[in-house]
Amino acid sequence: MVEIGRVNTLKVVKEVDFGLYLDGGEDGEILLPTRYIDAGTEVDHFIDVFIYLDSEDRLIATNETPEAQVGDFAFLKCAQTTDYGAFLDWGLMKDLLCPFSEQTVDMIEDVRYFVYIYVDEETERIVASAKTDKFLDNVPAEYEEGQEVELIIATRSDLGVKVIVNGTHSGLLYHNEVFEDLRPGQKTTGYIKKIREDEKLDVSLQKEGYERVIGVAGDILRKMQANGGFVEATDKSSPEVIKHMFGISKKVFKKAIGALYKDRLITIESNGIRLVK
Repeated sequence: MVEIGRVNTLKVVKEVDFGLYLDGGEDGEILLPTRYIDAGTEVDHFIDVFIYLDSEDRLIATNETPEAQVGDFAFLKCAQTTDYGAFLDWGLMKDLLCPFSEQTVDMIEDVRYFVYIYVDEETERIVASAKTDKFLDNVPAEYEEGQEVELIIATRSDLGVKVIVNGTHSGLLYHNEVFEDLRPGQKTTGYIKKIREDEKLDVSLQKEGYERVIGVAGDILRKMQANGGFVEATDKSSPEVIKHMFGISKKVFKKAIGALYKDRLITIESNGIRLVK
């Protein structure tokens, strides 16, 4: 059985004038239209295709990959609104429906919304929901403070930035601990800061120990965090490079990275400095 709304690896079983038929197992043969066939694809080849429903609710394959798949959270633009709901652009010819019942506010064309993509059990159609909370926190939050986790940036609140932790739980980054621009739908690494009594999660973008560092050293750490944990600057770099990257003198920079190295928060490599994992 194929996974609707996700990429599947299927065998080509038949060639016709208008495309190829793929072996969908219990779901029967699935058409891959001619416009989606890569050169050199033949019968008995195994190919990766995305499976979804066409305008007549028939299974169909494409070699195009949407911005997100079933089971994913995504920040998608509203392409149009209709009497059935809003249709979101997810990178395929057929837009993704977000029914009125799954909207938190009336969606407007050309505005992006944070949604979850799933298969509706009643209609078996792929749909989106802006009511993302109901897809989260459905299993116990078994984390440890300081644990590294994967974050998806969701929406902003009065307290901070709401995030999705490991695709299963809701979490919060507090405003006063965010030192970089974050975009809804963006994926990044974070750390469990605290598990609250209600099992909600407070998270941080900095590893435990980074937050206590203030002043110039703290600014350098945050610059490194925003740059993937590494910057091409050392005590051998020119004063001009240091000034351009951090806005400080080389003397101040050397003193700051010396303190960070002593606290085992960074390693100094031949071509730059790196956060300790």
